[in-house]
Amino acid sequence: MAVFTKELQVSAPGKSTVEFTREIESGLRASGLHEGTVTVFCCHTSCSLVIMENADPSARRDLERFIDRLVPEDDPDFTHTYEGADDMPSHIKMALTRTMEVVPFVDGRLCLGTWQGVFLWEHRARTHQRRIVLSYQGE
Repeated sequence: MAVFTKELQVSAPGKSTVEFTREIESGLRASGLHEGTVTVFCCHTSCSLVIMENADPSARRDLERFIDRLVPEDDPDFTHTYEGADDMPSHIKMALTRTMEVVPFVDGRLCLGTWQGVFLWEHRARTHQRRIVLSYQGE
């Protein structure tokens, strides 16, 4: 079994979901692998990853608003606020979601559904560059 690793920088303009499926597909082509899995890992504690609908952005906006209601920024019990009101809520949102996704690939193509994409889910209010590690394993 072969392994190919690639790092990406994904820019997020504050709270949002940013699709980077094409970059994962590009890495798959560069790997030369045809069948296996790619592990997508986010190296941060205030953003996460999600496989989500990529055709209608309102689905992602609804998800973003839902988690903002679930973990509001104005909770008086939060003490970890050194970097602002969104500091602790962003960590909780990350802990409730995922920092890693594993996607199979067959015949050199990701096995995502018709309307699925891989997204960085930024939980902080300001723009960030996020480091993503892609690890392709297969043949």
